[in-house]
Amino acid sequence: MAATNGLEEIRFADTILVIGSNTSAQHPLAYARITAAKKRGAKLITVDPRRTPVATLSDIHLAIRPGSNLALVNALLHVILFEAKGQDDAFIHERTEHFDALRASLEGCSPEWAAPLTGLQPEAIRETARLYAKGPNSIILYCMGVTQQVTGTRTCGALANLVMLCGMIGRPSTGLIPLRGQNNVQGSCDMGALPETLPGYVKADSELGHQRFARLWGPFADEQGKKLTEIMDGMRDGSIRAAYIMGENPMQSDPDAAKVEAGLRNLDFLIVQDIFMTPTARLADVILPAASYLEKQGTFTNTERRVQLINEVLPPLPGTRPDWRILCDVINALGGRADYDSPREIFNEIRQVVPSYAGMDYTRLAEEQGLCWPCPTPDHPGTPYLHAASFTRGRGLFTVNDVPDDLGCATDETYPFTLLTGRVSHHHHTGTMTRRSWALAREYPEAFLDMHPDDAAALRLKDNWKVRVTSRQGSIVARLRTATDLQPGTVFLPFHFAESPANALTSHEHLDPTVKIPALKLTPVRVEEAK
Repeated sequence: MAATNGLEEIRFADTILVIGSNTSAQHPLAYARITAAKKRGAKLITVDPRRTPVATLSDIHLAIRPGSNLALVNALLHVILFEAKGQDDAFIHERTEHFDALRASLEGCSPEWAAPLTGLQPEAIRETARLYAKGPNSIILYCMGVTQQVTGTRTCGALANLVMLCGMIGRPSTGLIPLRGQNNVQGSCDMGALPETLPGYVKADSELGHQRFARLWGPFADEQGKKLTEIMDGMRDGSIRAAYIMGENPMQSDPDAAKVEAGLRNLDFLIVQDIFMTPTARLADVILPAASYLEKQGTFTNTERRVQLINEVLPPLPGTRPDWRILCDVINALGGRADYDSPREIFNEIRQVVPSYAGMDYTRLAEEQGLCWPCPTPDHPGTPYLHAASFTRGRGLFTVNDVPDDLGCATDETYPFTLLTGRVSHHHHTGTMTRRSWALAREYPEAFLDMHPDDAAALRLKDNWKVRVTSRQGSIVARLRTATDLQPGTVFLPFHFAESPANALTSHEHLDPTVKIPALKLTPVRVEEAK
């Protein structure tokens, strides 16, 4: 999936719905547009178990029970369809299909049905639904608080239903913006870094894939690859014997750290290509030192589909090289052919096989400060928002997204708290880069656990104590912070700290059935004083 609309359009939206995103902490450019929209008079709705800065700014903050996003969105759809009559009938008739199936699936999803699931008042759900449907231009931003759950795919489908039901797509300042977790995630997906696709989202085993790519590459393996959690399973059971990891730190970011380590140690051969000695790199048989973004040329594609040119500012450090050069040497050593002379030459090949990039070149990207795909011809201005006239598949498909009875991660007497994981403003991802900055590390020098003061008092725990957090997967120690910005029964732990890794606690067992992403946002834990 890609963002349907650009970040600047947030500024001019009438209603903004933020769900599963601590936007102020990790997407400051999006947050700046949100604050600008608020100054213009836009209405802001935030759905988050925690009272984050963006929630504090909101007209409506739905402090939802963790894991119940899907129930909420289905209830919003119900209100718009059966109570407020806020649907866009013309849009539904002209541009969508399977509406009757959607309508039938939502009959029982009233706010009263959703209230005990979400922990929200029915009237708050009704007010949110009416405000979104009223628009006239409503936009939705979401992030990993939506996707890193068992219901992630279904919730994304329900959000797509919401924008189509109200006709909030195909126009400026509407649509859906998935906020990417790291820079160039969008570009990596565009270039085929997904298990089932080639560059340009062509299925690897399709006739089109062979026609488009074999003429440049020759014969290639066309079977569907494995998803990340399946790869980790294969490492442990021995069906995968070697791995090549680039710019990723699964020892700290993937669920159930003990199983990740067991899998990596079970490999016959592990290659890690990175710019720092991460916990994952320490397990490698071979380390390929890469150059940082300041030391190479190429393109990044950001959250809004904007392809941006970067240039080398500094020469690579001795012994390091840009990723593309390393990969070319590896391909050639394996008997393949990668005789590129520059990133520009590689980009020109991308233009031949990815139609949405065909109209771009380095000169245009430099002159126009990037272009949003699709940009199919040299005179095309790029596409700020998608689906203006039609959807890629023709008609938009309404989907039925029922709420499962069991999310697979319920609390109990032994593990009574729900652990939420996330980030803080001063650090990024596994802290590989940001924790090396003394100024950033000074603000957040160690792992901490946020807990509601009532829960801390009940456990006779004091602010600033060291506490042990234990799940069914493992145990870590962190410093306790009492905080009223989260609900009783929930605790929050950032995952930047290798010495107290949050992924030692999270589970590999409970996955979204479609994309196999783990439920990183819902882990039952217990908390006690660290002895």
